[in-house]
Amino acid sequence: MKIAILGGSFNPIHIGHLALADAVCCTLQYDKVLFIPTFSPPHKEMNDCVPAEKRLKMVRLACEGDSRFEAEDCEIRRRGVSYTYDTVRFIEQKYSGQLEGKLGLVVGEDLLPGFHLWHKAEDLAKICDIVVAKRPLLVENTSHSNRPQGAYADADSDFDAGKEPLLKNAVWLSNAQLPVSSTDIRTRAGKGGGFRYLVPYPVFRYIIDGHLYE
Repeated sequence: MKIAILGGSFNPIHIGHLALADAVCCTLQYDKVLFIPTFSPPHKEMNDCVPAEKRLKMVRLACEGDSRFEAEDCEIRRRGVSYTYDTVRFIEQKYSGQLEGKLGLVVGEDLLPGFHLWHKAEDLAKICDIVVAKRPLLVENTSHSNRPQGAYADADSDFDAGKEPLLKNAVWLSNAQLPVSSTDIRTRAGKGGGFRYLVPYPVFRYIIDGHLYE
């Protein structure tokens, strides 16, 4: 079984995430995509973030109805800072004997300039197949966005992925670039704006009924 992992805060998960996972399966023939909500990312300042268990619940709701998608709670159960390397090793062990080839690691192209700073980045590049996803150009409300912090905030804006040895074997995915962001959804939800069709309906109901982001 070919498995890819897609990590993130998923605050909340939205149709863009699901469209990306669908592209990974359809274009690269992965059998399963594991959505892995982070507990505490090492490279982001989390703003307007609901508790981890509620973000996990939204991911589970979003994955219902598609057998290719699954919520994985290992980072939330592990607590602490969520290092991708630790997660990859956990998934390899969990699916030992079932995996076909390496795990696919889906990374947004906006994260590439700081990839070399990730915990055990060189090891990650060896044990995973890096799948680079295109990200839409969005104008974010920076007061509500998850901003890079520390050395990640100083990543080279003139970064050239073609010259990064860690990405020499990366696969670039031609995924649809939907202009949807969790930041915008949180802002809309907080102001009573419309976001019904930006998230799966069960997620929409969960946000509304739970008064999230208000």
